[in-house]
Amino acid sequence: MSATGVASVRRLLRGTVAHVPRDPFTAAGEALEAWDDGGLALADDGTIAAVGAWRDLRAAYPAADVDDRSGAWLLPGFVDAHVHYPQVGVLGGLGPRLLEWLEGRTWPHEARFADAAFARAEARQFLRLLARNGTTSALVFGAHQAVAMEAFFHEAAASGLRVTAGLVVGDVGLPEALRTTPELAFEEAAFLARRWHGRGWLRYAVTPRFSVSSTAALLAACGAVAREVPGTWVTSHLNETPDEIAVVRARFPDQRDYLATYEAAGLVGPRSVFAHDVHPSDDELTRLAAAGARVAHCPSSNHALGSGLFPLARHRRAGVGVALGTDVGAGTSLSLLAEATSAYVGQMLLGADGERLTGARLLWLATAAGAHALGLGDLVGDLRPGRAADVVALRPPPGSTLAAALTHAADGPSALATLVTLAREDAVEATWVAGEAVWCAAAAERLVG
Repeated sequence: MSATGVASVRRLLRGTVAHVPRDPFTAAGEALEAWDDGGLALADDGTIAAVGAWRDLRAAYPAADVDDRSGAWLLPGFVDAHVHYPQVGVLGGLGPRLLEWLEGRTWPHEARFADAAFARAEARQFLRLLARNGTTSALVFGAHQAVAMEAFFHEAAASGLRVTAGLVVGDVGLPEALRTTPELAFEEAAFLARRWHGRGWLRYAVTPRFSVSSTAALLAACGAVAREVPGTWVTSHLNETPDEIAVVRARFPDQRDYLATYEAAGLVGPRSVFAHDVHPSDDELTRLAAAGARVAHCPSSNHALGSGLFPLARHRRAGVGVALGTDVGAGTSLSLLAEATSAYVGQMLLGADGERLTGARLLWLATAAGAHALGLGDLVGDLRPGRAADVVALRPPPGSTLAAALTHAADGPSALATLVTLAREDAVEATWVAGEAVWCAAAAERLVG
C-alpha cells in the first residue's frame, strides 16, 4: 500500500482497482498496477490518500466510512482530449465524408445554438453524458455563438467536471449563421476567456474551427486572444483528410503545409492540442514535437468518415504526445473505452506500421495521456496518492457479455483488455471528481422511476 498523511481520510472505496501510473509505451516492465480486492482512501481535500490491497487499507483507516463496490472496477476518470459540445444531435450520421458531412448535416444543426435556451439544454445534456460515460476531464470543442458558450460555461461550472472549452470561430467556408469576423471573433473570445478562464475547474481554449474556415486575419485574431489572456489553451483540427488538406493548401498558398497556418498565428505550443492529424508530413511531426503540442486521436470518427488510419507509431517516434478523443458527432459514442477499442482495431489494420496496443496502453491513452495533453498530468490520470480523486466505477451488467467474458480472464492484464473491449456506458456505476459524485447510476434510476 502507498499512502500520504497530509489530510484526514473520510471514506474508503473498495473494488478491483487498476491504473497505469507510468507510460506503458516506454516503461521497463509492466506499467499496469492492479489489485483484485483493492481500494482507495479518499482524503477530506478531495485527493487520494492511499491505494492498495483492501486488507491493508482497512487496517490503516479503521474508522473511515466504507463505500463497498466489490465486483466493480475502480479506474482513473477518463480524459477526453477532443469532443464537440454541439454535435450530440448529429450522432449516427452514416454515409458521407468529412466535408460533405459538415455541410449537409453538422453545420445546419450547429446553427440552432443561437437559441440560448436550446444551447443551455444541450449543454446540460452533453455534460451529463460525459459523466455518465466516466469522463471527468475534457477538452471541449464549443459552439460558434457567444450566447451558446456563455450558457455552456454556466452549465460546466455546475457539472463538477474539469472542462476546457472555447468559442469556435471561422470567417470563410461556413454558412452565414456560423461566420464571424476577425474583429468580432477577438472581442467575443477575449470576453469569454477573461470571464471564465481559471474560474473553478474551467479553463478557456482558443478555438479556430480549422484553417478550411479561416483567413489569416481570423487565425491572427485567435493568436491575439491567446496572448491577451495568459494560460489559455488552443485547439483545432489538423490533417484530418486529404480533401481538407487540399482546401487549406489552396487557401494559404504561401504556407508550406497545414500546420504552418497555425504556426504563423502563434497557435502552436505546449498548450496546443490538435485533433486527428491522420495525414501529417514528417516535417509537421518534427515541428509539433519541438513545440510541445499534442494530438488527439479520434479513431471512431476517422473510421466512420473514411478519413484514414492514424499513424500512431510515427507520432510516437517523432516525440509527439497522443491522447484519445471521442470527437462526437462523427465519433460514434462518448465512451473513451469504445474509442480505445477503435484505436486498437485501427492499429491492427495498419499491420507492421501500426502500434501494438495492450489493455494497459489503451487505459493510459484514455486517462494519463489525456491528462498530460491537457496540462493536468500532476493532478489526474492515475490513482497515486496525492492525485485528485477523479475515479470511475465500472460494474459488468448482470448477464452481460462483459460479465461472462470476465469470468474467463486468466490474469489482470487479460481482464483489463476484456474490460476495455466490452465495457460501455451501461457499465458505468458511478463517476467522481475530487471525491464528489458527478454521476451515480443508482440515483439516476431512482429519478427515472
